[in-house]
Amino acid sequence: MTSKVIYLGNLRTENVHTKSGDSYITDAPIDNNGKGEAFSPTDTVATALANCMLTVMGIKAKTMDFDIKGATAEVTKTMASHPRRISKIEVVLTLPCEADNKTKKVLEHTAETCPVLYSLHADIEKKIIFNWK
Repeated sequence: MTSKVIYLGNLRTENVHTKSGDSYITDAPIDNNGKGEAFSPTDTVATALANCMLTVMGIKAKTMDFDIKGATAEVTKTMASHPRRISKIEVVLTLPCEADNKTKKVLEHTAETCPVLYSLHADIEKKIIFNWK
């Protein structure tokens, strides 16, 4: 088992990672009857894309003896209705390090082939922007 999700009531869940015991909560967003006091389930999906991209870039960078420590991602999620769903995810990755063109190309390709990106529905528009120092 990967995780356990507990419905706490009032449109809130607690999510527990089985192996580590780490947890976080989700709330329904304000525009969907919630309080918006935490990540919504769709926020976690959009944010997981950036998490995955930075993680696989970090793994690849390590094998290249290159450090991307301090890299950031800004995530913007757009929702659609009928049915309610994520219609667009924009990720702006900022890499605070200098890199040659080959390193940039390898790391950008690595990010653009991460498992979460491949797992997202084809109808979701994905816009990925890389900003290098």
